[in-house]
Amino acid sequence: MLTKTANSGTGGALVEDEPRQGKSASVKPADESRTAKAVPKSLTIYIDGEFFPEAEAKVSVFDHGLLYGDGIFEGIRFYNGRVFKLEEHLARLWDSAKSICLDIPMSRNEMTEALLETIRQNDLRDGYIRLLVTRGVGNLGLNPAQCKRASVIIIAATVSLYPENAYRNGLTVVTCATRRTSPSALNPAVKSLNYLNNVMARIEANLAGADEALMLNDQGNVAECTADNVFIIKRGEIFTPPIHAGALRGVTRSVVFDIAAELGLKISETDLTRHDVFVADECFLTGTAAEIIPVVKADGRVIGNGKPGPISTRMIARFRELTGETGTPIFS
Repeated sequence: MLTKTANSGTGGALVEDEPRQGKSASVKPADESRTAKAVPKSLTIYIDGEFFPEAEAKVSVFDHGLLYGDGIFEGIRFYNGRVFKLEEHLARLWDSAKSICLDIPMSRNEMTEALLETIRQNDLRDGYIRLLVTRGVGNLGLNPAQCKRASVIIIAATVSLYPENAYRNGLTVVTCATRRTSPSALNPAVKSLNYLNNVMARIEANLAGADEALMLNDQGNVAECTADNVFIIKRGEIFTPPIHAGALRGVTRSVVFDIAAELGLKISETDLTRHDVFVADECFLTGTAAEIIPVVKADGRVIGNGKPGPISTRMIARFRELTGETGTPIFS
């Protein structure tokens, strides 16, 4: 059974740490009267069927998620007391697990309840979930067969990837030298704990003083950014790289397709070059943490008139309507 421990520790920082094995996945519901309280100073973290204050939430040094990046994750947003696109995120998590032969030690219904209860335990109505499934504790060897049981870690916190003025004024991006991992090496459909490829690209963006980095694939076409899918708009039509170009099949990316259909806008998956980005009328990025955010400059070239365009602005407005109105209820 999940147990609620007293909050302790400092901060409210995200802590991604230790599996406890052999615990039940059942969840003891929180008291709904707690939902009106302020966000606690210390986060409460779910680890393998139990809750721990963040100062006590730790990962074994023998967990293969730590030793080898052997595991998977999902970033999930919740708004106004509802988890946005929860089923889609869990479906992708299970697909990632199947691809790497990782047995998630609980059902989807149990995972859903554990995730919702983690949000309740932290007294949140708006925020971000980091859901991790590691291969679990093994030995120093590479062989995953030494890991007897996977570990599930759920962290609920607030998040703000970019300040609000970035959504009004747009981002600057640079093309990085680090290429996106080829699907023939590690398929981007697997949302793996090993994000070093993206981290190296992010370092390049930091060194260039840019907000984000465009990552190209081995053919020199645009794949995605370090944590976002890429869209451009030309003559009223929306274009985005196909999945086989190295793009993650983003949940927010899929929402953009739905919004485009609703608004009567044509949207196509096609290979894009840096030139296509430079000469676009508009550009925007999508991701669970970033949501939908405009780009106004790429490699020193001003995109369009240097301001978020009308289609990007409509996309952002409609996306915010959807996140405020739809989703899996947290408190019911």
